[in-house]
Amino acid sequence: MTNLVLKWVLNSFALFFVMKLIPGIHIDQFTALLLATVVIGLLNTFLRPILLMLTLPVTMMTLGLFTLVINGVIFYLSAHLVHGFRVDSFGAAFLAAMLFSIFSFVLNMIFSTKK
Repeated sequence: MTNLVLKWVLNSFALFFVMKLIPGIHIDQFTALLLATVVIGLLNTFLRPILLMLTLPVTMMTLGLFTLVINGVIFYLSAHLVHGFRVDSFGAAFLAAMLFSIFSFVLNMIFSTKK
C-alpha cells in the first residue's frame, strides 16, 4: 500500500514539473493535480492496452513510434476527464506525455523501495 502511495506522489511531482515546463498544460488546484495523476494512471492501465492492440499494425509499421501518439492521446483524454486540468493542444499533450514518462521513470528509479 505504501508503495502505491509513493508512486502516486512521485507521479504527481512529475506531472507538476511537466506543468511548469510546458506552456500548454494548466492545473488549477492541487486536488486537480492529484486527481489527474490518478486518471492518467487508470487510463494507462485499462485503455492503453486496448489502444495498443487496435493500432498494432500502425505501431509495427512505425517501429513503435506510434506508441508516443497513444501516450499523447491518453494525456489529452485525461485533461477532458478532470475538471481543473487543461491541455491547450494535442502537440502540448504529446510533448507533456513524453516528459511525464521520462520524469516519472527517473523519479520511480531514484525512490524505488525494492530490495
